[in-house]
Amino acid sequence: MKHYVTLIILTLTLFACNDAKEHKLNAQKTEYVLPPATTYNYAKIDSVQLFYREAGDITKPTIVLLHGYPSSSHSYRNLIPMLATQYHVIAPDNLGSGYSTHLDPETTTYTFDLLASYSEKLLNHLKIDKYVMYMQDFGAPVGYRMMMKDPSRITALIVQNANAYLDGLTPQRQDFFRTAQTDSSKEKYDFLYSLTGKDAIINKQYLFDLDSTNINIQSPDAWVHDLAFLTSDKDRKIQVQLFQDYNTNLLRYPKWQKMLKETQPKTLIAWGKKDLKFNYKGAEAYLKDVPNAELHLLEAGHFAAEEKTREMGKLILDFLSRN
Repeated sequence: MKHYVTLIILTLTLFACNDAKEHKLNAQKTEYVLPPATTYNYAKIDSVQLFYREAGDITKPTIVLLHGYPSSSHSYRNLIPMLATQYHVIAPDNLGSGYSTHLDPETTTYTFDLLASYSEKLLNHLKIDKYVMYMQDFGAPVGYRMMMKDPSRITALIVQNANAYLDGLTPQRQDFFRTAQTDSSKEKYDFLYSLTGKDAIINKQYLFDLDSTNINIQSPDAWVHDLAFLTSDKDRKIQVQLFQDYNTNLLRYPKWQKMLKETQPKTLIAWGKKDLKFNYKGAEAYLKDVPNAELHLLEAGHFAAEEKTREMGKLILDFLSRN
């Protein structure tokens, strides 16, 4: 009996030791995929400093994130870490936005040609030859100008509320852009200037197309950050000049559409369908020229990457893994 009890104790002890070893081994095998650190950088291009956020392994494919109005690369502060687990990510601030140099609008006329030129110079400076291009809002006229110069540099497109079709603009919205360019009256200028003020940035941009289902998802950090760069008269005039130039984009839509049709880029369209400025018909219109594009209409507004960051990140990673 004594030997039997001893045998049971030894057996239980052996099992306990094996369990402990197995648990330790499993713990050693556990791998956590944590995002790499984002760095905050400046590049001197000509006479200006261009700011950009960067994250991820530089040997991996690059994703370039182009921001919209009235924002900066800050728009992508939450998306960057998700994408950087698999890719090299660059998010620049446009000339005149965010931490990039704000040249005096009295001596520099801000146009989308100018913004695209400096964004292209930045990528050349960083020796980024080919890249996936993510565009939102103002990012489209910047990005498509860059793409028109050399479509072969773009390995894939990610279109997020980035309009290139009149379908996505109501007649009233089209008229707004046309008259911003053609109406030089003081009344029109004052109206455009008012759109760069605090109330307009908060209520006519970030909260404009939200409702009770998503209003608490939009971080106030977004507009607080943007407004910090719209405190001076000169800063606001920069954005007014871009409003005045925006109709040049509508005039170029046919050329951009022709380029898309001819090049057939791998395209993901992830569009906040509650967007009242660039409505979802603008997303669907892409399929006329890029029929193989992947289209997702999200339960979000104009700033879908702010509202649905996790969903956006997953869509992008899944899309790129297949393409």
